[in-house]
Amino acid sequence: MIPLPKLRNRWASALLGLTFFSLPFGHIWYLGISSAFFHTTLSGGEIVKVAEPAPASPPGDKNEVLKEPPPPETAQKNVWAPTKNAVVMAKLQKENTEWVHELAYWEPVIYKVDDPTARLQPPKNKGNEAMVYLSYIIDFYDNLPLVSAFVHSHKDGYPKAWHTDAKGYSNVVSLQKLRLDTVLQRGYVNLRCNWIPGCPDEIQPFRNTDADRTAEHDYSIAWKAMFGNSSTSPPVPETVGAACCAQFAVSRDRILARTKAEYEQYRNWILTTPLDNATSGRIMEYMWHIIFGESNVFCPGYNQCYCDVYGRC
Repeated sequence: MIPLPKLRNRWASALLGLTFFSLPFGHIWYLGISSAFFHTTLSGGEIVKVAEPAPASPPGDKNEVLKEPPPPETAQKNVWAPTKNAVVMAKLQKENTEWVHELAYWEPVIYKVDDPTARLQPPKNKGNEAMVYLSYIIDFYDNLPLVSAFVHSHKDGYPKAWHTDAKGYSNVVSLQKLRLDTVLQRGYVNLRCNWIPGCPDEIQPFRNTDADRTAEHDYSIAWKAMFGNSSTSPPVPETVGAACCAQFAVSRDRILARTKAEYEQYRNWILTTPLDNATSGRIMEYMWHIIFGESNVFCPGYNQCYCDVYGRC
């Protein structure tokens, strides 16, 4: 029988050997998941993408250790930042958003637009979800996660969530099925693949049409306020198309392709426009894909979109 002191020494030696044997492989694993998919920059007002090899699976998913934000009663605004991919939404006090806790690998970033005591709140409840989306980007510009998904506060069901493109009209299903590798490689994806409404030509600023299409009538004004009205500014497009309804996912690199000052300019337009919430919010609904570097008409084919975005091939 081995005396107890010697037994301890043999176990200590074995553990020490295992530790040194594991270190190189742990270092290799860390390097393997740390590489970026691509860099994006703005050059001459346009987004330029420089491709890099993409890893086989998206980083920052199930293996990250979570750090919970401080409770609202003790937290100061913006002393924390998302430690994993963020799901961003606007919320009224009467709305139930507990469903976000069903998303194991997403961290909720919820702005309470009618609660002055809330940890996160926009400067003004105006422009529907657009005010909150822009406030999140501005507030966390220097601490963005790899992927941010921007969604509405409802969980599922018809007709309230009719525009959510997933089984049961469910945002939970939509985000659980979302392919993060596609978001990271492309930079921006619309969470709705169904073209109707929105594609291929929902907004035509220069056509003569009925007075009810207020967002279309005022689109040119908003465009010039946001992107400039000089000879070197991008011209107002004749046609804008994208699947509705302001639910999408964006990579950190794609958000950072524009400056914080630009997002502040977009938000300032919402703050100062005399347009009502419905009109300003709808205008922004058909601005997001352009803000994040896509063409004026962004309407991927049904089958390709469902395959790339949700793996429904």
